[in-house]
Amino acid sequence: MGEQMEDSDLVEAAENVATTEHINVKIVGQDQTEVFFKIKRSTPLEKLMNTYCERQGKSATSVRFLFDGTRIQPNNTAAQLELEDGDTIDAMAEKVG
Repeated sequence: MGEQMEDSDLVEAAENVATTEHINVKIVGQDQTEVFFKIKRSTPLEKLMNTYCERQGKSATSVRFLFDGTRIQPNNTAAQLELEDGDTIDAMAEKVG
């Protein structure tokens, strides 16, 4: 019986993590500077991307954002990309030509 209680506790803990509305993510630039953000899972990442660019003094069109090597689109949400609390997003200079 003790094992059953432990199993249900684990399931409950996992559900609580999955339903947390906000997560903390880190954006790392090419110069290795780190900027931390607290975002809602349901908010389009365009807001995060624009805020990062404003803080870094860069044009939003000059920076591309990658999560696990995949380019992030402005309309993507953290939930769609399965971003988790503490994940890192890479900010790279857009290559032209």
